[in-house]
Amino acid sequence: MTLLAVACALGAMTVFGMAAVLQGVATSRAVDVAVLDPRLLLHLARQPVFLLALALNGLGFLLHVAALQTLPLFLVQAVISGSVAVTAVLSVRVLRVSLGRAQWLAVGLVVLGLGLLAMTAEASEVLPPGAGSPLVLLGVVAAVALAAAGVRSAPGPAAPVLLGLLAGAGFGVVAVCARLLPDLGPGLLTEPLAYVLLVAGAVAYLVYSAAMQRGSVTTATAAMVVTQTVLPAVAGLLLGDEVRAGLLPLAVAGFVLALAGAVGLGRFEGGLAPVR
Repeated sequence: MTLLAVACALGAMTVFGMAAVLQGVATSRAVDVAVLDPRLLLHLARQPVFLLALALNGLGFLLHVAALQTLPLFLVQAVISGSVAVTAVLSVRVLRVSLGRAQWLAVGLVVLGLGLLAMTAEASEVLPPGAGSPLVLLGVVAAVALAAAGVRSAPGPAAPVLLGLLAGAGFGVVAVCARLLPDLGPGLLTEPLAYVLLVAGAVAYLVYSAAMQRGSVTTATAAMVVTQTVLPAVAGLLLGDEVRAGLLPLAVAGFVLALAGAVGLGRFEGGLAPVR
């Protein structure tokens, strides 16, 4: 089961990396609207490239949730952060973009970090229903939305960074909700966390799209990766996630390496935004 969960996490990483390029292309073509304005999604939905990105994100989301049913939050989120490495490598083949020495080093850091983390992978216990409050998590989503709406007045380059950080926090709530879900069966229809997860995902996706529209894919992604990875990891440890006995230093090293490489590659992604 652990191997299957790791495969789901790696699959989510791959499709998220592919979707990031397509979403960046689509948002660069959309008209400028206010942050959290639903019209942005309407403009984007007219583009086939965005619909493909949306489908890939949907597949990645399902794989992400499946992985979180078994693996600790810190491990899954670190793997997901590796999607920027997938984006970078695919861009070399598909978009004919060249990677410099620094970018290849960052790819190596991501691969090494994920390899170290994989060695610490261990199936986690199902968290008790009372481990997290849907109202608290919904409150976090509301705070993200309000803060994102206020970013409209932020000066130039600060806006995409702030929006990226807020989008990552929203996606972090998605991860925490998925980790706390008791199962993926029909009972989800009556599970409050499932609806908080959907709201958080919608808000985070809209904020992330606005971040890419106001800056480069690179700026939005590098900022998003930080909060999307670190915040759920801390939450998971507080909720009882553990690593394999005696391998905590290895897990910490792998987490730091993967995150550092992902943030470094986030800077490279900016070159993909102008592609038409």
